[in-house]
Amino acid sequence: GMRMRMEGGEEMQGAVGLRCTWDIPPPAGTQAKWVRLNVGGTVFLTTRQTLCREQKSFLCRLCQGEELQSDRDETGAYLIDRDPTYFGPILNFLRHGKLVLDKDMAEEGVLEEAEFYNIGPLIRIIKDRLEEKDYTVTQVPPKHVYRVLQCQEEELTQMVSTMSDGWRFEQLVNIGSSYNYGNEDQTEFLCVVSKELYNSPSGLSSEPSHKAKVRSTLLWRC
Repeated sequence: GMRMRMEGGEEMQGAVGLRCTWDIPPPAGTQAKWVRLNVGGTVFLTTRQTLCREQKSFLCRLCQGEELQSDRDETGAYLIDRDPTYFGPILNFLRHGKLVLDKDMAEEGVLEEAEFYNIGPLIRIIKDRLEEKDYTVTQVPPKHVYRVLQCQEEELTQMVSTMSDGWRFEQLVNIGSSYNYGNEDQTEFLCVVSKELYNSPSGLSSEPSHKAKVRSTLLWRC
């Protein structure tokens, strides 16, 4: 019996040896393709490839097991103590490169998470969006600029018809005839026109919107 046991042992050793040649451990960073993340109690399932779209991110470093000894729950999911509400948009951004938000989701909340996970391109996108919002909210009401033009009666219609975009006719003042051409009196007029100047918060004045321009042109033509 002794001899057989030895043989059995040798056989097993052989089999184990054989199996080891097939089970060469995968190179670092290419462990299982699927990764489970437990973010604040909500489990997300994604791939290593998705998480590593952004090489510098916390998520990429996490799933490559670099220097981050993260706790795991009983299912083996990485535990991350963050709000799961805002993690969806983060994960979707890594999947397809677009920021998609439900209308009631605050961009500031997603920005907070993007900064925590260190996802550079997403941080830039959200900051741009927030700046655009600020711009529309804090647009200063327009200032009016007035200009007075002096002209003669016969030049009046031409001047009115060739007024440049955005200028609006305000008032006409007859200042009487100032000089004679032979027998004909030339009546002189002062024509007052105004234009709206829009100031953006940055202090640069921008042109009025297309609508405002069209409106002032119509007013002018009436």
